[in-house]
Amino acid sequence: MAWLLVIVAGFLETGFAVCLKLSHGFTRLWPTITFAAFALGSFGLLTLALRKLDVGPAYAVWTGIGAAGTAIYGMIFLGDVVSTLKIVSISLVIAGVIGLQLSGSAH
Repeated sequence: MAWLLVIVAGFLETGFAVCLKLSHGFTRLWPTITFAAFALGSFGLLTLALRKLDVGPAYAVWTGIGAAGTAIYGMIFLGDVVSTLKIVSISLVIAGVIGLQLSGSAH
């Protein structure tokens, strides 16, 4: 259950990163409000998960999901440049996230 919280928190991190961009420096109201909601949800779920998980693997999985998710979202929906190196790098991040999740131990 704790790993599920980390995974959902990672997807919320993707959401808050995208909304941060869309807020244009907190000058647009709804993206700013959505950023705050996603950020609070993401940090809240990560905090709950850390009650049961080691901080290193959990934090790495959280940031990995957020980074890969944000990069993928940007390429699909925001017109970010797509390149072979970028796709390979995202794949390596995802592989690392899976490896860390498998190596993490619950208390």
